[in-house]
Amino acid sequence: MTEIKVPEAGLVVLVGVTGSGKSCFARKHFTPTQVVSSDFCRGLVSDDENDQSASGDAFDLLHFIVATRLRRGLLTVVDATNVQTKAWQALLRIAKDHDVLSVAIVLDVPESLAAERNAARPDRNLPPHVIPRQRRELRRGMRELTRAFRRHHVLTGAAEIDAATVAREKAWNDKRELTGPFDAIGDVHGCRAELEDLLTGLGYEIERDARGRAVGANHPGGRTAVFVGDLVDRGPDTPGVLRLVMGMVAAGDALCVSGNHEAKLVRALRGRKVRVTHGLEVSLEQFAAEDDDFRKSALEFMDGLISHYVLDGGRLVVAHAGLKEEYQGRSSGRVRSFALYGDTTGETDEYGLPVRYPWARDYRGKAMVVYGHTPVPEAEWVNNTICLDTGAVFGGKLTALRYPERELTSIPARQVWYEPTRPLENTPAASAAGGHRENDVLNIGDVLGNQGVETRLMGRVSVREENAMAALEVMSRFAVDPRWLVYLPPTMAPADTSPLPGYLEHPAEALAAYRNKGITRAICEEKHMGSRAVAVVCRDAAVAAERFGVTDGTAGAVYTRTGRAFFRDPSRTAEVLDRLRAAAGAAGLWDELDTGWLVLDGELLPWSAKAMDLIRTQYAATGAAARAALPMASDVLARAAARGLDLGGLREHIDRRAANASRFRDAYARYCWTVDGLTGLRFAPFQILAGEGRSWADARGHEWHMAVAERLAESDASGLVQRTESVIADLGAPRSEAAVTEWWEKLTSAGGEGMVVKPLGPFPDGAKIQPGVKCRGPEYLRIIYGPDYPEPANLDRLRRRSLGRKRSLAMREHALGAEALARLAAGEPLWRVHQAVFAVLALESEPVDPRL
Repeated sequence: MTEIKVPEAGLVVLVGVTGSGKSCFARKHFTPTQVVSSDFCRGLVSDDENDQSASGDAFDLLHFIVATRLRRGLLTVVDATNVQTKAWQALLRIAKDHDVLSVAIVLDVPESLAAERNAARPDRNLPPHVIPRQRRELRRGMRELTRAFRRHHVLTGAAEIDAATVAREKAWNDKRELTGPFDAIGDVHGCRAELEDLLTGLGYEIERDARGRAVGANHPGGRTAVFVGDLVDRGPDTPGVLRLVMGMVAAGDALCVSGNHEAKLVRALRGRKVRVTHGLEVSLEQFAAEDDDFRKSALEFMDGLISHYVLDGGRLVVAHAGLKEEYQGRSSGRVRSFALYGDTTGETDEYGLPVRYPWARDYRGKAMVVYGHTPVPEAEWVNNTICLDTGAVFGGKLTALRYPERELTSIPARQVWYEPTRPLENTPAASAAGGHRENDVLNIGDVLGNQGVETRLMGRVSVREENAMAALEVMSRFAVDPRWLVYLPPTMAPADTSPLPGYLEHPAEALAAYRNKGITRAICEEKHMGSRAVAVVCRDAAVAAERFGVTDGTAGAVYTRTGRAFFRDPSRTAEVLDRLRAAAGAAGLWDELDTGWLVLDGELLPWSAKAMDLIRTQYAATGAAARAALPMASDVLARAAARGLDLGGLREHIDRRAANASRFRDAYARYCWTVDGLTGLRFAPFQILAGEGRSWADARGHEWHMAVAERLAESDASGLVQRTESVIADLGAPRSEAAVTEWWEKLTSAGGEGMVVKPLGPFPDGAKIQPGVKCRGPEYLRIIYGPDYPEPANLDRLRRRSLGRKRSLAMREHALGAEALARLAAGEPLWRVHQAVFAVLALESEPVDPRL
C-alpha cells in the first residue's frame, strides 16, 4: 500500500493516458469541488466533453479556475492526461506564481487495460493510435517530470492504484492551532544577558545547567515565546543565545523563525563561500571556542528554521523581515527570500545597505504581522504590522510584544556591543514608522467592490458603489482631518406609529417594541433639539501626537454626523475642547478610565448654532409667509360671511391653518437663541464611546453612560456641559409605563423634542434588537411634517409610513459605528477604522425618507 502525501493547500497534477483511471482516483480521494477536470471544462465551453476543437478554450478555463483556487489557498486537483511536457509545465508555472507546493501523481497502466476501459465507455470513441501515442509522450517526459516535481509518485498497475491512500499534510509554517498567549521577541543578535533580563521581566523562569548556563525558560502561565530571527552575530554571546533558545524550542516553550543572519551563518559553517561581515566574524570566533557537539546541534537547529509561522487561526504571522498578505502560509523560494530579507529595490543607500520597499505602508491583511530585521528607535504600529528590532546590539533596547494583549515590553541594552553602519534614527523603517499615519489612511479600494465591511454585531455589511462614491466626495473634500474622524453616529428609527388621536408617535409603542422582544427594562433619555456632535478629546497635545499622529498642537476635534468640522473657526473648537477636557479632569475620568483620550457622542445646542441658514430659508420663510397670508385670507372670508355667502367651512379651515402656522413658528423658535462665542452654547453628552484600549459603546449599559455624562455636567464650571434627563422603565409594570408617559408629556409640552428609548440588558439570544428608538412630541413633529400635519386626513396618511428601511439602516449603521470604535480601541490601523466610518457615510446616501 502506497501512502501519498499532498499539501492541504496546493496543486495535485494527475498524469496518465486516457483510461488510466484518473477520474476514478480523483473521485475516490478528493471532494468534487477540489477536482478540476479538462473534460468538464470542455463540456462547459462546447456542450460536448469529446469536442477536441474546444480544447484550447477548455484549458484556458481550466488554468483560470486552477489559478483562482490556488490564489484563495485551496487544494486543487487537475484531472487531465498531462502526458505532454508543456501541459504539466503550464500547471507548474501557475503553482509557482501562487507560491504553493505541487505534487504529481502518475497512473501507469498497461495500454491494453486503458484501451479496454475506453471501449466500455459509450460516449468515448478514440482512434486506436491515441493511447499508444499518449504512452510514448509520457515515457519521453518522465525524467523531466520527476526533476520538475520535487514531490512525485508513480503508481504502476491497477492493483497499486487501487491500494494507494492519500493523506493531507499541513504546511510546516501552519501553526494555526496554536493560540498563545505569545511573547514575540525582536532581534537578539547575541545579547544573551539582555535576553535573560527580558524573559525574566516577562515572567519566564530560566533553567540552567550544572555550569550555570541558561539552557531553557518556561512561563508558569503557559505563555510561549516567539523569536523573530537574527539570534546570532554581532553580540557578545551568540552560542549562549542559541543554547537558551534551542532549549526553549525543544521543550515546546518557544517557536523561532529564521533570520538572514542564521541563513548566512549556516552557509559559513558548512564551508560555503560568504563575506565575513556584519558581525559574522564575531559568531565564527565564538563558535570556534565551542565543542563539536554544540556546533553540530546549533547548525542543525539553524538549518531547520523555517521562513515564517502562521498562528492563532491565521490572526498572527511572524516572519523575520515581514510578509505580504499574499505570501502568508505559502512555500517557495520567493516567499522565503521576502521573509528573510524583505522587499528590496536592488539599490544601495549612502551607507552601502540595501534600499527596501516600505511594504508595511500598503499592508491590508487581516493577520497581524510581527517582524524585525531593520532596527528602529521605537517599536510602532504601521497598519497591522510592527517591527520589534529596536537595536539591542547597537545600544538600543530588546523589545517583546505580548500577544494578544498588544503590549510592548522593553529592556535597555547593557552597552553598545556593535557599532551600527547606519545610525538607528536614520533607518528607513524609523522614517516609515514616524510618518505612518499619513500612509495608513483609507484607499478607495478598501471600500469599493463587493467585500463590504465585516462587523462583530451584524456580520458583513454591504456598501453600494454609487453610495460609496457619494461618501468619497464628502470625506475627501469636506471632512475634518481624517486622523480625528474615528466614528460617525448612526441614524435612529422612530417608534411604531401610534393609533391614538392626535399622535403620530407615543411612548406606548416605543416601550411595547422592546417588551415584545423580551426586554424587561429600558432607559428613556431626553432628546435634545440641537445638532449631533462627536467630540474627540485628548488630555494634551502630547497624547494627540502619540496616539493620533497629530502634531500641529491641536488636541481633538468636534465634528458633525457627516464628518464636517462643527465650527468654522478653529479657535472656537479649541475653546470647546478645553472646557470638555477640564470637565473630564475635574470628574476624574482620565485616571478612572485609564486613558489619555475620549470619544464623546452628544448634542450641541441650540439648533440655530449650526442650522441658522436652514432655519432662515426653510422654516422661517414658511412661517412668515403663512402668518402674512392666512390672516389676510381669514379677513376676506370674514367679510364674505358677513355678506351672507355660504363658505362651507372654509373660514374655519383657514383659521385652523393660521393657528397651525403660529404653532409651527413657536415650535422651531424654541430651539433658537443667541450665541455669542461660547456664551449660550451647550453640549449634552449621552455616550462615552471609547478610550485607550476600550470601547464602551456596547460594553457598558446606558445607565453607566448617563451617570458619567451627569458627572461631566456637574464637574463643568463653565456651563458648557448640559445634563440629560433620563428615567428607567420597568416594561412589565403598567405604573412604570404611565410614569414614563407622564414624564414624556411634561417634557414635550414644555418645548422638548421628545425622548430616546434604549434597551437595558440582558438581551434574549438571537433576537434582533434596535439599539434605540426615538419618540418625538406632537409639536416638534410640526417641524418635520409641516404645520398642518395633525389634521385628521394628514395624520391618517402619515400613519401609513413605512419604517422597515429606516430600521434596517439604523441597525447597519449602529453595527458599523460599534465596529469602528472596537477597531480604534484595539489600536488597529486607521484605514481599518475608516472602513467602518466611510460605510456609515455611504449608507446615508440610501433612499430613505429623511423625515423618519
